[in-house]
Amino acid sequence: MYASVLGLLSERPPVVQVIPLSGRYIPKPSDTVIGTVADVQGTFWLLDIGAPRWAPLHMTGTPWQIEVGETERFLRVGDAVVVQIESLEATGRIGVTMNGEGLGKLDGGTIVRISPARIPRVVGRNGSMIDTIRRLTGAEVVVGQNGRVWIGGTPEAIHRVSEVLRIIEENAQHSGLTDRVESYLRSTTPTGGQGPEEPPHEHAHRDAPPRVLNSAEPDEDAVAAEDEPPEPAEPGEH
Repeated sequence: MYASVLGLLSERPPVVQVIPLSGRYIPKPSDTVIGTVADVQGTFWLLDIGAPRWAPLHMTGTPWQIEVGETERFLRVGDAVVVQIESLEATGRIGVTMNGEGLGKLDGGTIVRISPARIPRVVGRNGSMIDTIRRLTGAEVVVGQNGRVWIGGTPEAIHRVSEVLRIIEENAQHSGLTDRVESYLRSTTPTGGQGPEEPPHEHAHRDAPPRVLNSAEPDEDAVAAEDEPPEPAEPGEH
């Protein structure tokens, strides 16, 4: 038997497979992917997941209670989401859902795109690589099987994870990659004795739509400013 693509040999008896080193994303049922909203309609959103066609996310495929015409209040063009491939139709239509553990809207952060063929190397065997990245950076990392990786955290943590993804993409064919990544992360750990960076609190909200501050709600900064004592006046001021 011969492999039809160039890749890494993965032997897990009784299965032997080749992990390709290049290639575009081809959707498969149950894949977890990261998409961005490309268009908003009255009952659904069109998501760009890096596949040959956009994937419609219907409002019934979310954990939110949405009325017809309210879709833009929950997701807007450019927003990032984590969804799961639910179905693939003969017509080419890709069905996705946001109902499930770990799925939902991603707030803030940065999306880095790499070759979908590199994703198994980013995750590592039994999750060893991604666990190492999260542990040594303090960043929140969501990996999509479509080659998109969302990173949330401090600017320093985001930069370090982005650099790790570059290292993985350029050296996916080499062995000992996990050790190389761990060595890089330990050598770049910020000094100060505070350990790895902690991700900010405004990470992915996966159970509710984004909160919108309206005129009836007080601005937290304004309230904080009112509580501070006034600065002493300069001589001659009244």
